[in-house]
Amino acid sequence: MKKIFLYLATVLMAGCSSSIKTIEISNTGSFDRNDEIIQINDKEFLQLFEESDKWILKNNHNQEIAYQLVKNENGNLETFIFQAAVPANKKVAYHLKKGNPSPVEPKTFARFVPERKDDFAWENDLAAYRMYGPALAGENPSNGVDLWLKRTKELIVDTFYFNELQKGQSYHIDHGKGLDCYKVGHTLGAGGIAPFWNDSLWIGNYFNSYKVHYVGPLQSKFSLFYDSIKVGDKFYKEQLTITVSAGTLLNKAEVTFTGYQQSLPLAAGIFLHENTGKLSMNQEEGTAAYCEDAVSDAKVPSGRNYVGIFVPAPITKAIIKNNHALLISEYQPGNTFVYFFGGGWNKWGFPTDNDWINAVNLFAQSYRSPLEVLIK
Repeated sequence: MKKIFLYLATVLMAGCSSSIKTIEISNTGSFDRNDEIIQINDKEFLQLFEESDKWILKNNHNQEIAYQLVKNENGNLETFIFQAAVPANKKVAYHLKKGNPSPVEPKTFARFVPERKDDFAWENDLAAYRMYGPALAGENPSNGVDLWLKRTKELIVDTFYFNELQKGQSYHIDHGKGLDCYKVGHTLGAGGIAPFWNDSLWIGNYFNSYKVHYVGPLQSKFSLFYDSIKVGDKFYKEQLTITVSAGTLLNKAEVTFTGYQQSLPLAAGIFLHENTGKLSMNQEEGTAAYCEDAVSDAKVPSGRNYVGIFVPAPITKAIIKNNHALLISEYQPGNTFVYFFGGGWNKWGFPTDNDWINAVNLFAQSYRSPLEVLIK
């Protein structure tokens, strides 16, 4: 039996062979885990799918469960992904059976958007996002995150861009599925990250290039590359790799700065706009959640929009500076720093401010208490 540590799950292999057909998941925590992403990358397990792609995954109620297979750049299977629901202090089993799996409804998406000034946009079934590319250079963009509010499980990114650019239907107005009413400017926006050096926040600008690793129905992954991040009189390169997963509150961000070797604290942050919203920060848990009024470009009130961040690494400071809520951690260039960020809306899943704040805190607890997966 061997252990493999994965995001939000610990996987145990028992009796590994081509006859493996049962996945048992244990939740030893005091709260339910719903639609949680399970990732399995054990080669012996993946060999099942190398031998045949005719596998159906079912739960104990004999309902088919969607899954995604991820291949690496060499075309080899790398990861098996599905969503699991496990009640508190319970075990559940999922079964692989021979058969033709049904098509999987896409719940994530990511792409470069050259037709809209080189945006890079992505989404899951909870929210959509974008970051700014080189065609926007003349407008003083930042490396902050723009949040699009959505109230549908449908993918909206392509539809919003098409309607905006081809039909003149503004995505800054809610036409029934959501809107972009979030203002980024030259800030970190909805969960961006920047060096915090010499008591100053060094916000970057647009990304210079990008790479799509994969786009799938349950998970998509891409990288943005920044060629010149100014910090004092030094310049750094930054690689930001983002993974968006179905049903998952926050995006996973893996950040690497390269350049002059010095202590380079990093600040994951939330722009507070007029600072009239409700902010919850917990330095010990590494979380920050912000709730504020959402107002369309036509000045129409659109409920409450939310932003949250979670930093697993120790937080040296949790402060408000330059109208940002910042969680600051120590960092050395060349290493990879992991944190999580995302947003939501009171019209889609989080009716009250406290619902959002509790969801962010629960995300952090889930990360620190991974599900245990036994493959038989």
